[in-house]
Amino acid sequence: MKQIYELHAEVCKTLGNPKRIEIINLLRSGEKSVVWLLEKTGLLKANLSQHLSIMRQKGMIHARKEGLNAFYRIANPKIVKACDLMREVLFEQLEERKDTLKKWNR
Repeated sequence: MKQIYELHAEVCKTLGNPKRIEIINLLRSGEKSVVWLLEKTGLLKANLSQHLSIMRQKGMIHARKEGLNAFYRIANPKIVKACDLMREVLFEQLEERKDTLKKWNR
């Protein structure tokens, strides 16, 4: 059982970077090329490569080469669901904070 806690912590650590969460979000609609990801993230090629490598090592994404081009996709759609669920929690927390601030400012 301890092993699953360690694996869970590793996944959370991997997603502890905003750019990696952005990459997950960009890949949610399907496989994308590195060139496309570079354009959308605004990262330098070396930085994007590092993020993709970490995510690939952790089993979050799969890579495919086609000639000189590399393509990436989400390894398991539940990864996107997990990120979506966390985002929902965060939006709810933001709304609660807004409501609390409104009460204090009356």
